[in-house]
Amino acid sequence: MAGTALVAAAGTATLTASAHAADCTPAQVVGNGGFESGSSPWTASSGVITSGGGQSAHGGSSFAWLNGYGSSHTDTLSQTVTLPSGCTKGTLSFWLHIDTAETGSTAYDKLTAKIGSTTLATYSNADAATGYVQKSFDVSAFAGQTVAISFSGAEDASLQTSFVLDDVALDVSGGGSTPPPTSPPPTTTPPPADTTRTPAAPAYTVSLSSDSTGAVWTGHESATFTNASASPLNEVYLRLWDNAHGSCPTTPITVTNVTGGTASALSVSCTALKVTLPTPLAQGKSGTVGFDLGITVPSGADRFGHDGAFSFIGNALPVLAIRDGSGWHLDPYTNNGESFYSLASDFDVTLDHPTGLLVPATGTSVDSPGTSGRTVTRATAAKVRDFAWAAGPFSKVSGTSPAGVKVNVYAVSGISTADAQSMLSTSTSAVDAHAARFGAYPYGELDAVLDNSFWFGGMEYPGFVLDLVSTTALTHEIGHQWFYGIVGDDEYNSPWLDEAFTDYATDLAQGKTGSGCWSSVSWASSAEKITNSMAYWDAHSSRYSTVIYTYGKCALHDLRRLIGDTAMTKLLHDYAQAHWYGVSTTAEFKAAAQAATTTDLTSFWTQHRIDG
Repeated sequence: MAGTALVAAAGTATLTASAHAADCTPAQVVGNGGFESGSSPWTASSGVITSGGGQSAHGGSSFAWLNGYGSSHTDTLSQTVTLPSGCTKGTLSFWLHIDTAETGSTAYDKLTAKIGSTTLATYSNADAATGYVQKSFDVSAFAGQTVAISFSGAEDASLQTSFVLDDVALDVSGGGSTPPPTSPPPTTTPPPADTTRTPAAPAYTVSLSSDSTGAVWTGHESATFTNASASPLNEVYLRLWDNAHGSCPTTPITVTNVTGGTASALSVSCTALKVTLPTPLAQGKSGTVGFDLGITVPSGADRFGHDGAFSFIGNALPVLAIRDGSGWHLDPYTNNGESFYSLASDFDVTLDHPTGLLVPATGTSVDSPGTSGRTVTRATAAKVRDFAWAAGPFSKVSGTSPAGVKVNVYAVSGISTADAQSMLSTSTSAVDAHAARFGAYPYGELDAVLDNSFWFGGMEYPGFVLDLVSTTALTHEIGHQWFYGIVGDDEYNSPWLDEAFTDYATDLAQGKTGSGCWSSVSWASSAEKITNSMAYWDAHSSRYSTVIYTYGKCALHDLRRLIGDTAMTKLLHDYAQAHWYGVSTTAEFKAAAQAATTTDLTSFWTQHRIDG
């Protein structure tokens, strides 16, 4: 698509080192980091640990809310922890949301984060942004010490700033005894670290039936998954993304009668549902949760909305959130771009609908007669990150690309046959152009759904895109089949990895060289970077498209000019292949780029503000 004195803590969360100083059992040593168990072992100012009042939790229902009074006020929060001496690595992380009534870039109200007497960071009203942002710090230097983790918020005499903290964690690892020379070598591979993304290998089975309009759907969904991590899986989270289109707690997506676990209350503005599993899943073990599902499509030409008789149903199926070394990814919905982050999954979706409605969908579809006047569309898709469909009395034209990809173009009323045919030609050309550069399109057929009333240029889903009648926009959305679809990324925290790469691919497909485009770059502030998250862009929405799309693709053009066309072509092809159906990160791309050239790219990343 887009400072005051700190209070020492009385509470202590302790992990005792084993008898051998070199031993280390990986652990998380902060107690009650999500604030779900009252205040202990935290020491906090009155009212800081809470569950309401207009703020929401990052996970669960409780959080720590410092300041927000709009008058001179200081709040403190602290806990004492012990980092075992046998563990050589320590990482302190927390999720922080800042909102403010202050304006401008002057820091009036401040939050200071410390470990012991060391200041880790200071945040202010100038850092305010929509949603939570995770902060992470290397605290390995404190191994073997007992120290206080402390937060202090100081607010001036006017205009509130709220500093909201949740899911504080301090993960320790490393160390371990070295066997003596006479010891036999290990016979098994060590289990993966907690950076493993889990729950893995999701498989979704869905059966839904629509009303006469195709705007209301009811039925059942189940999700089967495996715990890939060495850490037990105690719960899973379902993301009900389209509840962002409603008014929580009145939501367009309803989940009821959950089986396979115990559902908690909705969180993250009703877009996250925690399901506690009956027993923790060990590594390699699988589980299934099921539920009844209701979907009511709101009015509006949107990625989830209906434009008259035509319904567009993106992100409506609940999907599993990801847990990795940062914990659960429960970022808020963003309307400027995407928040979606999921693993390659299998979908088997049955859609029962009136025969008069065409239902294009992710995957390969087969229609069968249903009950009187109805059709059953079964869509199956393997290794896709989510699933979308549409319903309405569309007109349809179809064709096959020279490389053999079946393409269907569906158009709402008011779009001419000539325009539909033109977009079919664009689609067949684009899908082959992208495939030639990054790898063959793997999803069988491709559906493009056209409506010139969309307020956005286009929106991508696996094997299914929404678009205006626009050659450039459609070529871009089809490019997303590779960058976000096949080569995944965390779209909330690293939006450039799909948008900039796709815009670069669009230029290549259209024969554009990007000549001189980096010369027009002008940064709005020192904080503005190509690699900023959607939390930043939601707070600076006027700059999102310029930096993520234009500056992002121009940086890639600049990289191509620096390392050469041949090296760049090979880099992107090999990078896509190496992350096929996986997840990419900025650090991994930078490493791959550096490996592709003898030129030191350190200054290139700095100049182009590509961090990570």
